[in-house]
Amino acid sequence: MPEAPLPTPRTDLPVEGMTCAACAVRVRRALTAVPGVAGAEVNPASGRAEVTGTAPVADLAAAVARAGYRVPETVFDLQVGGMTCASCVKRVERALARVPGVLEAQVNLATERAHVRAVAGTEEAALGAAVARAGYRLLGAEEQQGEDPGASREKRDLILAGLLTAPFLVGMVGLIFGQDWMPGGWWQAVLATPVVFWLGARFWRSGWAAARDGTGNMDQLVAIGTGAAWGLSAWLLFRHGPEHAHALYFEAAAVVVFFVLLGKWLEARAKRATGAAIRALLGLAPRTARRIEDGEEREVPAAALMVGDVVVVRPGERIPADGEVREGRSGVDESALTGESRAVEKEPGARVSTGTIALDGRMVIDVRAVGGETVLARVAALVAAAQASRAPVQKLVDRVSAVFVPVVLLIAAATLAFWLLAGAGVETAVITAVSVLVIACPCALGLATPAAIMAGTGAAARAGILVRDVDAIERAQGVTLVAFDKTGTLTEGKPRLAALHPADGVTEEEALHLAGALQAGSEHPLARAVVAASGAVPPAQDFRALPGRGVEGVVEGRGIILGSPRLLAESGAEA
Repeated sequence: MPEAPLPTPRTDLPVEGMTCAACAVRVRRALTAVPGVAGAEVNPASGRAEVTGTAPVADLAAAVARAGYRVPETVFDLQVGGMTCASCVKRVERALARVPGVLEAQVNLATERAHVRAVAGTEEAALGAAVARAGYRLLGAEEQQGEDPGASREKRDLILAGLLTAPFLVGMVGLIFGQDWMPGGWWQAVLATPVVFWLGARFWRSGWAAARDGTGNMDQLVAIGTGAAWGLSAWLLFRHGPEHAHALYFEAAAVVVFFVLLGKWLEARAKRATGAAIRALLGLAPRTARRIEDGEEREVPAAALMVGDVVVVRPGERIPADGEVREGRSGVDESALTGESRAVEKEPGARVSTGTIALDGRMVIDVRAVGGETVLARVAALVAAAQASRAPVQKLVDRVSAVFVPVVLLIAAATLAFWLLAGAGVETAVITAVSVLVIACPCALGLATPAAIMAGTGAAARAGILVRDVDAIERAQGVTLVAFDKTGTLTEGKPRLAALHPADGVTEEEALHLAGALQAGSEHPLARAVVAASGAVPPAQDFRALPGRGVEGVVEGRGIILGSPRLLAESGAEA
C-alpha cells in the first residue's frame, strides 16, 4: 500500500485590527505571499487566521504587520536549569523555536534565562515540555526566589571530590621535589572511580542527552576525556599490575573532574553575587503598607495593594507603591532611584515612587501602580534584561561555539588515527587523543562574553549605574565625551557639610556642636550630613520635628530652633 501523505502543518494566528471583509482580504493576500505558505483562511469576526504551510511564525507576523495589522504577542522570561555550555544554549533555543507560536527565543548562559517572544495564547507548559525534551528543565518560582536547591549538593560534591583528589594533588607536588608520594595503582582506582562516575555523573547525563538530541556540548568532552583516561588506566592496571602506578592516568581523570566542578561552583557563586544587585533594588520596597479602609488605617501586606487604594506614609517610612500625593507634604529621599542627594519636596498632586523614603511629613497617597508596573520594578527589569541580552560580539561567539564540540571530537579522532598510522602504540595514541579532549573541556569560549556582561552590569548596578542596553557597553569603547544633564545625580547619594557660616558672636565649633546635637534626632539626609560633620555629640532633649519648617529641642539647657527664616522669626526661642 502506498504511504499516506504527511499532514500539512497548520498555524492558528490571532490578528488585531481587522474590521471588515476587506481587511480579511488584505491579511490573506499578505499571508499567501510569504514563502512556504500553501494557503490561508482569515475570519475578521473571530480575529484569527489559519495558515497552511511551513512558513515560520515570525515571517507570518511580519507579513501581517506590513499589511497594517498586528499579531498580539506575549513575552516569557524563563529560568532554565541544567545548561553548562554554549552548545546547551543552542539546543534550548532550537527547542523553544520549534514550539508553535514562538516568534523568537534568546537564551543567556550566564544568567540561565530564556527570553521568549510568542504569539498571544502560547502556553508556558508547551515551552516547558520542549525544554524538557531537550534535556533541561524550567525552574519554578520557588526555586528562583529561594535558595537554589542544587547549591548545597554542588558544594557537597565539590568537597568530596576535593578530598578524594587530594592524594593525587599531593603526589603531583611530590614529583616537583623528586618525591614519590603518588598512591599505589589500586588505591588510584579506588580514589578516581567515584570522582569520575559518581561526582562527575552530571557530565555523563548531560553528554548523553546531547548525543541523543544529535548535538554536542562541553559535558561530552569532559565525560569522554575523563572516561577514556580512566578506561585506559584500568586496562593498563589489569594488564601490567599495580607496580606501574606512574604509567596510569587515574589522577588526570579525577583532577579534571575536580577542577571542572570547582569552576562551575565559582561560576554559580559569581552569578548569585551579581544577582544580588537586582535583589537589593527590589528589596527597597517595603513589605507592609498602611491602607485606609472605611476611614481607618489598617496594616496590610504591600503585595495586596491595588490601583485605586489609598495609603498613609509616616515620616521615616518607605513608600509602598507608586502613586500621587493626595494630602500632606514631606521631603522624600529618592537617592536610591535617581542618585539625587537632596530631599525632593512633595506636595498634593506630586508623583512618588516605591521604595523612596518620606522624611519629615505624613502623606496620604493614591496608589497608581503596583508590582511589576512600578518604577522600581521596571528599573530592576532593565538591569536584568541588560544582563540577559546578547552583545553583538556574542553572535560571532555563538556561531563558533555551535560547531566547537564536533570539531574537537573530529580533531581528537584524527589525532588518534595519526598516531596509530605513525606506528605508535595504542597507549600513546589514546593518551594524545585524550589530551585533546581534556584541554578543550572548559567552555571559556561560550561563557566569557555573557559572564563579563553579567558581572559588569551587576557591578554597575551596585554602584548606582543602570545599564539599559547591553549594546551600549560594547559601543562605550569609542566614547570620547560624556555630557550629563544634571549635576545632582553625579553624587554618592548622600550630602556632606561643605561650609559653615556662623552668626556674629558664635564660633564655628559652637555652631556645629549645637546643630549636630539638635539634628541627631532627625532622619533628614541634610541632618545626617550635619551630624557626621559634628562628630559624636550628645543628642538634644525634648526633640521635636516641625514638618516643612525645621526642628527644635533643648541643648545644654538652651532651647534651640533650627529651620526656615519664617520659623525663626515666629519663634521666641534662641536660634
